[in-house]
Amino acid sequence: MKVDYGNLVEVKTKDKIYRGILIPRAEVIPGNYLVLKLANGYNVGISKREVKKIKLIKKVKRKISFVKKIELKKDLPIVSVLSTGGTISCKVDYITGGVYPALSADEIIENIPEITNFADIRAREIMKVPSEDMNPRLWRRMAREVVKELNSEAEGVVITHGTDCMHYSSAMLAFMIKNLNKPIVFTGSQRSSDRGSSDAFQNLLCSIIACANGKIAESMICMHAGIEDNFNFLLRGVKARKMHTERRDAFRAINCLPLAKVYPNGEIKYSEEIYNERKRGNVKLDDRIDERVALVYFYAGQKPDILDFYKSEGYRGIVIAGTGLGHVATSFKGYSWISKMRELSKKEIVIAMTSQCLYGRVHPFVYTPLRKISMLANVIYCEDMLPEVAYCKLMWVLGKTKDPIKIKEMMLTNYVNEITKVTNPNAFLI
Repeated sequence: MKVDYGNLVEVKTKDKIYRGILIPRAEVIPGNYLVLKLANGYNVGISKREVKKIKLIKKVKRKISFVKKIELKKDLPIVSVLSTGGTISCKVDYITGGVYPALSADEIIENIPEITNFADIRAREIMKVPSEDMNPRLWRRMAREVVKELNSEAEGVVITHGTDCMHYSSAMLAFMIKNLNKPIVFTGSQRSSDRGSSDAFQNLLCSIIACANGKIAESMICMHAGIEDNFNFLLRGVKARKMHTERRDAFRAINCLPLAKVYPNGEIKYSEEIYNERKRGNVKLDDRIDERVALVYFYAGQKPDILDFYKSEGYRGIVIAGTGLGHVATSFKGYSWISKMRELSKKEIVIAMTSQCLYGRVHPFVYTPLRKISMLANVIYCEDMLPEVAYCKLMWVLGKTKDPIKIKEMMLTNYVNEITKVTNPNAFLI
């Protein structure tokens, strides 16, 4: 018989009788299993082949609250919230133990009623993917939806996003949206919203405050500044990196200071970092990119034949995260990268160099090996750009031109503050 999830059932097998709440199986559990939540709180998986009978014992009343329509206040700024996936705006179903997306403005406000002090929310889901599944096709879709909102009455756009690859998306949208006149704020959560230590609520609240009342008009990331619930940092989207797998303050500004501190009470304290301010006008979509770009991390002992793969697959650009100032092996036969990089250069495959150190900048002339790489292989040294940012930027640049001289010129042009002319010495200490 067909029994809906969330109801109390009795499952009879050849040897046993189980009683519990029928819940959806996790994606990692094969489809030939039923999953029951037992009275003791544990889950048990039962092979469907062993099931003789399923009996409905009781239809369980759902404990998910359904909220009434929230009346918007006409005197507050409108902020658009676009969901791309993740758990930040989810609510718990305490019957099944799972979560479901709270995508409407009413549900978000029910979770975070403080929002009504700062903004009217317009919320919708534009995709539902884990951040590691983000790709150029999805970045284009995201950018199109953001442009629609920015060219409407919204004062800014909050994008809820998985944290692992959030900094790729924040960088790509910085390049894809021209004449940015309002804030785009990416946020997520390190702890799911069903946990007492969740950072989801403050992250979303502070992101909405930054859009409603903030004066910075850039693509940014808003996440916890520390392990306590004191305030959030606003980080430049092309200068931010996730630096910890679990901590709530996992994101850091790299090679610049955080742009601002945002407090849950609505206060915003701006740093000495120069930033782009709000302005009038419309934004434009510039999503012409070439996806045939790779990001390669060099490691000690790595042979250069990995480059042959990208050449054979028709790639047009390779960003290398080299060591230190931008090194790869150059001294020993069989390990030196120079001849392979020269081959790629002759095939008009662009090679851009960044550093896996992250902090600091690459430089083509400090050591002799660097001069060889730069001059003999025509490698573009990308100043203090993060590897992921250079990867996104090179796709964007190759979507505009095939001229090697123009490509180098564009890669070394500072479009959205991705290159810091003079790095603040305190940036490494934050």
